[in-house]
Amino acid sequence: MTISVGDKLPDVTLIKAGPEGPEKVQSAEYFAGKTVALFSVPGAFTPTCSARHLPGYVEKAAELKAKGVDEIVATAVNDAFVMGAWKSANGADEVTMLADGNGDFAEAVGLTMDGSGFGLGKRGQRYSMIVTDGVVKELNVEQPGDFSVSSAEYLLGQL
Repeated sequence: MTISVGDKLPDVTLIKAGPEGPEKVQSAEYFAGKTVALFSVPGAFTPTCSARHLPGYVEKAAELKAKGVDEIVATAVNDAFVMGAWKSANGADEVTMLADGNGDFAEAVGLTMDGSGFGLGKRGQRYSMIVTDGVVKELNVEQPGDFSVSSAEYLLGQL
């Protein structure tokens, strides 16, 4: 079942690339007590994700924070090392990367996709959310191949 507006995020383990290496993060604790602009991409370093999705959140970080967002988080079914490298390669210091290497988060929120035709296997769909104190306030899921409702610009319009 796909998560909906008003639902609490499921509690799963994600991995954050920290200065000392991978750090386990429990989603229930991590999203508690703050407002987060969360976006998911099918894969770090993939064309749309790197050329448009992540750069939009980097460019709009100050505007998102001015509208009450405490943190901007990106997630993908990639490991923490890839997510850390993607962050560095894109100068995305304003974005926290939470790796969903096993796809547990994507599965728990019901937003998986089959990228087998492209050699990607099971991945998370492209979407964005506003999460306040662990509860989904806005949810924007892209149609396959599209990039519009999960953009930073679209999310800004919802705040």
